[in-house]
Amino acid sequence: MKNILYVFILVLLCANISTAQTNGLPANPDPNKCYVRCVTPDVYETEEVRIETRPAYKRLTVVPAKYETKTETVVVREAYTRYEIVPAEFENTQVSYESEQPYNKISTKAASFDDASENVMVSPKISRWEYQAYEGCESDNPLDCQVWCFREYPAQNTSVPTKKLAADASHSSVAAGGAQDAYTKRVVSTPAQVREITVPEETATITKRVLVSDESVTEEMVPAEFTTVTREVLKTKGGLEKFEEIECELLEYNVLPINYETNSSRLTSAARKIIDDKLLSMMNAKPNIKIEISAHTDSRGSASANQLLSERRAQSVVRYLQGKGISSSRLVAVGHGENKLKNRCADGVPCTEKEHAVNRRTEFRILNY
Repeated sequence: MKNILYVFILVLLCANISTAQTNGLPANPDPNKCYVRCVTPDVYETEEVRIETRPAYKRLTVVPAKYETKTETVVVREAYTRYEIVPAEFENTQVSYESEQPYNKISTKAASFDDASENVMVSPKISRWEYQAYEGCESDNPLDCQVWCFREYPAQNTSVPTKKLAADASHSSVAAGGAQDAYTKRVVSTPAQVREITVPEETATITKRVLVSDESVTEEMVPAEFTTVTREVLKTKGGLEKFEEIECELLEYNVLPINYETNSSRLTSAARKIIDDKLLSMMNAKPNIKIEISAHTDSRGSASANQLLSERRAQSVVRYLQGKGISSSRLVAVGHGENKLKNRCADGVPCTEKEHAVNRRTEFRILNY
């Protein structure tokens, strides 16, 4: 019996090793060690490039036109014939008219209904196989223990209340309305007359500017302008998968014990020293790992302001590491604001400064590819 147990354990060990090798996991790993799958990053180097910020161009200068002043007599209004109208004279007369036309007044009678009902099948009769797990299964593979039952469900009906037409709507009409009125009309008693009057022309003296020389253009060449730009150029293409041995607790969130000034994301000298010791040295020693920086605030202040403050603080750590030569592709910044408090100190709950300080924290963890 013991020999059979030893053989079974040996088979399981071989199967685990074969599975690990098939998935690309490290061969012969140390017990109680953790490994993170990393992708080697792209390696860049900087170079200076001379960029033409403005091309050479022609600058045009306009030489204004020249004028001389002259006077001239002109007709400002021509002679014309003016007509004087003698208005017509009118007298009043009364005219009768139909002020409102008659119409057919319609009376309606609404339709009437009787109550009825209709029986409707809402679900047909069905038969199907149904699966349920077998709780007493001793195998790790759920496919080894399956229970299938063939079940039949009867059809389901419902009664729907309806209406049926007893008498449709109808209408009838009778004549109504109509009225007569009169208005006053003015008619011509003496027609209008026109008298013709001749009006002479009017003149005036004007001053005008006469063109002596037209505008002209002079040309001047302005040289191009340049600037020098420093850019990153790909030196070595990354993308290879590698496994880095790390401490297992680094896969979970770890507190980065740095403090910020109130409502500020500026890193103090003490904070930069902690980042150097905790993160920069680890990322230089393991050039393939990728980390997440998470920042949190306490609940005091508005939620939107706390969210923005936590994002700025996480970005401050990322920008500092980038300035130390860590590629941005290896860094992720996340701000949680006041969404992940570690104690009871939510909005409106009175807490001590020490209790609030528990929620103001910056954390990091290694990300598995």
